[in-house]
Amino acid sequence: MAKEICDHLDQIHDVRPHTRGCEECLKLGDEWVHLRLCMTCGKVGCCDSSKNKHATAHFHETQHAIVRSLEPGERWFWCYVDEVGFEAG
Repeated sequence: MAKEICDHLDQIHDVRPHTRGCEECLKLGDEWVHLRLCMTCGKVGCCDSSKNKHATAHFHETQHAIVRSLEPGERWFWCYVDEVGFEAG
């Protein structure tokens, strides 16, 4: 996958999205811009371009460091702790 870009690659698990949209936005009836998948637990959250920034909020609540884009055709990951992105290989 990635070279030793960050110290949190062990948090990447074989997860499946819990929902087809941002879990918290769906509860609120809000919209999102793009979706991110928590690679530790499978929670789906909205990106930082969305007004609620639920993916980042999930990181702050849980310290689950790595998300991946759920956008079609995108294969990148982001580590919140090391503030680094990388692509699946």
